[in-house]
Amino acid sequence: MVEVLKVSSRSVPNSVAGAISGVIREQGSVEVQAVGAGAANQAIKAIAIARGYLAPVGIDMICVPAFANVVIDGEERTAIKLICEQR
Repeated sequence: MVEVLKVSSRSVPNSVAGAISGVIREQGSVEVQAVGAGAANQAIKAIAIARGYLAPVGIDMICVPAFANVVIDGEERTAIKLICEQR
């Protein structure tokens, strides 16, 4: 089962990057979900930072964007899901 990290517009990119890096090191892949433009912005920044954390230890992380339907407060919303894995 791939671990899912949910990012909001208030998420701190450095903290999310640390979480992404840790899961990639342990499991090899992680899914990052974001709903809304602000959250997507923070998620992309976190992924860029995580690549920088992983590169010195020889891990080349790639990211594949996709859509996901999620239910928030009983309402269905479209999320961006960023599937990150080692190349």
